[in-house]
Amino acid sequence: MPGKTTSSNKAKIARRVIEVLEYFDDAHREATVMDIVRRYNRPQSSTSELLSSLVELGLLHKDPYSRAYSLTPRAALIGTSGQPELVRDGRIVRLMDRLVAQTGLSVALHAMVGLDVQIVNWRHGPRALAATRELSGGIKEPLAQNAAGLLMLSTVARQRCEGMVRRLNAEASEINKFAFADMMARIDSCRDPRYVFGPAGFGSGAESLCGLVPRQPDGHPLVISLIYGKDDKVNPEALLQSLSDAMRKCLPDPVVLVEPEQLPHAA
Repeated sequence: MPGKTTSSNKAKIARRVIEVLEYFDDAHREATVMDIVRRYNRPQSSTSELLSSLVELGLLHKDPYSRAYSLTPRAALIGTSGQPELVRDGRIVRLMDRLVAQTGLSVALHAMVGLDVQIVNWRHGPRALAATRELSGGIKEPLAQNAAGLLMLSTVARQRCEGMVRRLNAEASEINKFAFADMMARIDSCRDPRYVFGPAGFGSGAESLCGLVPRQPDGHPLVISLIYGKDDKVNPEALLQSLSDAMRKCLPDPVVLVEPEQLPHAA
């Protein structure tokens, strides 16, 4: 029992460290102890102690006057040397920033974690929906529940994909269960275009255009998603063109997405 308790405590500390680092984004350049306490419903005393430890490790800076915390360059650079070039040199970040500037929409970078799709990074656009303003890096949901997850499943060899889909269905709640054949057909339809329009997921009720980031290692797909509301007057052709153009300019030798006029469901 003591061993299990110690292991559990270490896992909680690790989770809370990641939560603190992921709190910071374009809308939250600084944070107080109470900002972190309110966001994650954590005890004030342990949160204050954790932030002090992160300052000692050089991951956070504490302003001596405002007593607010901010990320240091060390926090941004940890692990970058082992990343693919487009992550290491910041091109994936420039791609996201370019898409926000061009479209005004929120942009998400997704990765596959086991049977879940995870938001790796989130950029709030000026046209951000109220339902997506609480979304942030780190949150996860099953691959079958949003368009980005279906696109990532389409990169998996079919036999293994079938096994993953069966397990997703077996573990889904009753309301989220699906017909296996229908789900496989949806995934197969994503295999050639390398993009898909569909639900953004994460309880947002929003829609998305998702495109695969090219030249990623097998088993480690990344997806860029443009997020918009169902009632937004979005031109699918123009949105796809924006994504394709941004990938051409920001990424190394990208596989160009299908040209807009070939979109079967473009308005």
